[in-house]
Amino acid sequence: MIHRFITNRILESLVPGRVTVLFGARRTGKTTLLKAITEKLAEKRVLILNGEDLTAAEILSSGRAEILKNLTQDYDYLLLDEAQSINGIGKNLKLLIDTRPELTVLATGSASFDLRNQLGEPLTGRSIHFMLYPIAFGELNLDYLETVKNLPQLLVYGSYPQILMEENEKDKRRLLENIKNGYLLKDILMLDNLKDSLFVLNLLRLVAFQIGNEVSFNELANQLGTTVKTVQRYLDILEKTFVLFRLNGFSRNLRKEITKSSRYYFWDNGIRNVIINNFKPLEQRDDAGKLWENYCVSERIKKQVYQETFAEFYFWRTYDQQEIDLLEVTDEEISAFEFKWGKKNARIPKAFQSQYPEADFQVINKENMHEFLTF
Repeated sequence: MIHRFITNRILESLVPGRVTVLFGARRTGKTTLLKAITEKLAEKRVLILNGEDLTAAEILSSGRAEILKNLTQDYDYLLLDEAQSINGIGKNLKLLIDTRPELTVLATGSASFDLRNQLGEPLTGRSIHFMLYPIAFGELNLDYLETVKNLPQLLVYGSYPQILMEENEKDKRRLLENIKNGYLLKDILMLDNLKDSLFVLNLLRLVAFQIGNEVSFNELANQLGTTVKTVQRYLDILEKTFVLFRLNGFSRNLRKEITKSSRYYFWDNGIRNVIINNFKPLEQRDDAGKLWENYCVSERIKKQVYQETFAEFYFWRTYDQQEIDLLEVTDEEISAFEFKWGKKNARIPKAFQSQYPEADFQVINKENMHEFLTF
């Protein structure tokens, strides 16, 4: 059992009259975390429901205070899994809390697209949100030697809980195929009643080969035979279902800096590799550097989000090809990171050093990644 870093913060957030919401992709461990929290509430009266249960969904979407009160009257806590499946869940939870202000609610959702919209306005000032990612490097509690041993598997197969528990590589691959086909696509396609799974996979493949490079919406649209607006819409959905995230270009008015482009990364390396159907060992790959960059960027963001540093993240590049992989901006202080697989080194770009002389600069490789990613 891997202890999830945000467990205690979620427990502290559980107060009467407030809704705590836990977002995250399917199979990242939300239900397991919900069970762990249930055990911590062993002395309390807890009602556990699943939004995909039709009976529970019908009651929780009723919009009738009396029905909602009858459902929860014998309980102090309502723990609701897969809340995004319930129509009008935000308004119904507000009605429930208005009716029973002594009730404490924890809800999970695997797609933020609808759930955030539903919870936003009705529960303004009465909800708190957390994100649960695939297992973070810092949650593994590996020492340096264990890190060296496990790193190749993490870069190729990723950090979904089920994947980490499997020792056999064929079973890891089979599980990732199941996640891709049975869960990942399900959440994507349910939004806006999308039906073209092949289009989604083709878009993801194109993005997967462009890790570390700016994405051209026009180029993607031409390759997929569609419009720029359609590409942007699907990429937005892929972000809101926790498959991808984007970094925008950073600038403080240096004319040569690129600001209007975006780079996309996967929240999990295993998902990236199952999309392109490549699980070759690192020593046989020509994209090891991309895997390393994707892993370091995603894991650093997980770390900073969990530790609530309130950092903002960017890439930096000029039109004459000077660039930095990741900028981390916290309270106007800038930290710059370049990710190098192997023993390659890098110098801080002259234009960046001139424009931001107070910024820290560090090259992250296998030798120092432990400190960079550990909580």
